[in-house]
Amino acid sequence: MKIYTLHKKQQLPISLDEAWEFLSNPRNLKKITPDYMSFDIVSKIDRPLYTGQIIQYIVTPLLGIKTKWVSEITHIEENKYFVDEQMYGPYALWHHKHFIKEIDGGVELEDIIDYKVPLGILGQIVHPFLVKPKLEEIFGYRQKKLIELFGAYKK
Repeated sequence: MKIYTLHKKQQLPISLDEAWEFLSNPRNLKKITPDYMSFDIVSKIDRPLYTGQIIQYIVTPLLGIKTKWVSEITHIEENKYFVDEQMYGPYALWHHKHFIKEIDGGVELEDIIDYKVPLGILGQIVHPFLVKPKLEEIFGYRQKKLIELFGAYKK
């Protein structure tokens, strides 16, 4: 089965600490997720992100079908990166690396997602016109929301 990669970068005019505080708080994911996805955290979130943390969501990723998504935070280095992996959910594989680095006048955010679609060859057939465009749309929305929240980066 094919593994796909989505790679996104964005610069924001905020400090490393501000970026980390926002991105490492699972509650903020709802703020940067399109409303139509009906994103809700099921887990009790009562502490900062930590390795081994399990987070459960209910989300509507495609075709209006609600699904449970369970992620584990598998790696974390404060103010640098964290990794979440889907344990259960709509993908056959979901491995999402979130990198944050300081740049002149702000931070650069980098997302690298390695994923497999379910349903074997059928999933691979629908990937280019259903799954990939939906992921591009979702991450495009995130970039726009982050600019609304923190402003546009100017070199």
